[in-house]
Amino acid sequence: MTDIAGVMPRLSFHMTRANDGASVSSDDYRGKVVVLYFGYTHCPDECPTTLANLATALQRMGAQASEVRILFVTVDPQRDTNSILKSYVQAFAPEIDGLRGSDDAVAALARRYRVIYAVTPDSPGHPYSVTHSASVFFFDSTGRARFVTMSTDNTAEIAGHIGALVAGR
Repeated sequence: MTDIAGVMPRLSFHMTRANDGASVSSDDYRGKVVVLYFGYTHCPDECPTTLANLATALQRMGAQASEVRILFVTVDPQRDTNSILKSYVQAFAPEIDGLRGSDDAVAALARRYRVIYAVTPDSPGHPYSVTHSASVFFFDSTGRARFVTMSTDNTAEIAGHIGALVAGR
């Protein structure tokens, strides 16, 4: 876990929440600790592992988990429709919201947090492929960036850091 307080910008976005189809912005999540992760539903390994680990961390937190929202932003909005994204995130935890936007909106949000991704459509000799970085960002209840990690394997540590943010530390 790396402290990024004062280094990365505040949480700011406008997207569609796949869970209910609503247009949402970062303002809709003020008052909640937010965990931000970029990925896609067809990801064979990193995305489901990361979301499962974050869901386990939330379970460790007990009642405090209600003060947290995990935002899973798809970098593949062409394939990740609202219904596909909704089903995907609901398989992990009720505190996870799937977010999607136009290609430009996703690119702008990824640039804001220096997240790298690429979507390569099908072409002769090359199958459809998506690559993305594995950064997971943690924001306090006011939207300030606080931590980033590349690994969510230590779910007790993740739960402890999120719990400290919930407690206002």
